[in-house]
Amino acid sequence: MRDFVKSAATILPEVPKPKQKPGLSEKFIWTGLALVLYLVMAITPLYDYGNKTDQFAFLRIIFASSQGTLMELGIGPIVTAGLILQLLQGSDLLKLDLGNPDDRAIFGSSTKILTFVVIAVEAGAYILGGALGALGSNQAIVIFFQLFLASIVVLLLDEMIQKGWGIGSGISLFILGGVAQTFMWYTFSPQLVSTTNTTGGPTVIFGFVPAFISAAFNHNLGSIVLRPNQYPDLVTFMLSIAVILFIIYIEGMRVEVPITSVKFKGFQGVYPIKLLYVSNIPVILVSALTANVAFVARLVYNDAGNASWVHYLVSGYDSSGNPTGGIIYYISPPQGLAATAADPLRAVIFIAFLVCFAVLFARIWVEIGGLSSRAVAKNLMNADVQVPGFRRSGLSLEQVLNRYIPPITIIGGLIIGLVASISDCFGVFGTGIGLLLMVDIILQYYQMLVKEQLEEFSPRLAGVLGQT
Repeated sequence: MRDFVKSAATILPEVPKPKQKPGLSEKFIWTGLALVLYLVMAITPLYDYGNKTDQFAFLRIIFASSQGTLMELGIGPIVTAGLILQLLQGSDLLKLDLGNPDDRAIFGSSTKILTFVVIAVEAGAYILGGALGALGSNQAIVIFFQLFLASIVVLLLDEMIQKGWGIGSGISLFILGGVAQTFMWYTFSPQLVSTTNTTGGPTVIFGFVPAFISAAFNHNLGSIVLRPNQYPDLVTFMLSIAVILFIIYIEGMRVEVPITSVKFKGFQGVYPIKLLYVSNIPVILVSALTANVAFVARLVYNDAGNASWVHYLVSGYDSSGNPTGGIIYYISPPQGLAATAADPLRAVIFIAFLVCFAVLFARIWVEIGGLSSRAVAKNLMNADVQVPGFRRSGLSLEQVLNRYIPPITIIGGLIIGLVASISDCFGVFGTGIGLLLMVDIILQYYQMLVKEQLEEFSPRLAGVLGQT
């Protein structure tokens, strides 16, 4: 299998590493170009595409996808392939030592190969399952190649950024772009939308800020407090701002373990362990898992919707593409406060599901992501530091870290699961999961930019801060 992966990786398209490290301004340019290209593909319609019903509306935020465009699949194949490989590695089905550069390269190549396979499978499933409407043979072939090639471009853009041409990762960048775009649309959109399902009926302004200004001029501010049909209103706007502020607050909470240098006498510092130790990874993994289950359920429903067993999985979909019953209905978020009040049992089951799986994936990610107490103790030993008052040994450091990392991992997974699920039930702009990802990614970019600036002026100082 190793030989197969190595030989197959040589024929796949690859972005070369920069021969010399680009400066911060050059990285900004490449990152901006990648984001612009993604946004252009997200508004470029598929050629010969005519289906107007969005069957996967509730998956768009997670997969950074856009209906009927080249970004119909979004980052779904990349996230799905990564999720599969990470679960295989975490369950020890893959015997790879990710601390070994050769094994790490094989893991990366395996992920890339599997991504190509998932791209082809998902593109074919969208077409054969009827997610893109009734297509003729020629239409199906043309759309398949459009989806396949566009997804490869996304994969290469992500690879380009991660190999040092840009800042951060393409996946985070595209999620940030999609969520920010949705949040801005809900806040500032001047679009007029009909209050009924019929054309020619009364209309209202969709975006909160233009609607608020219009209501103020008409001396009717009460109409903007709560609006029907999930239109952005004062309550959801204030809830969205409150969620963002709360996420920023908990992002700054941490436990600081004191450390001293063995090499440099007198040097003292701290090793910070954030409350959200595993960041947004558990939410991404849970969302990707849920989205893929919902995706398969939709295709099964399209093909065998009359079968009795299918109704236990999903009983149907409304005009917006949201499930109306079955298991998928209860593991997907209610659409706003009105839907939550109408079916509180669904909200409770959804919150419990998301929280439990967020904690589970947090535990898994700590083990496979090199964040466990043993892995951190090894890194600190390699950095020639120790905890004052304890013997300088890997076992002693591991015992100290075991006081903090396992419980913080569970608490962090619990918090982000609650924040994401409850915010979704409130109907905040960009969904609760989307806001959690957006804020976390913005803070990550801020930290990376600070480090990049430090590296330009003092590489040694940046290295020390990166370790502590």
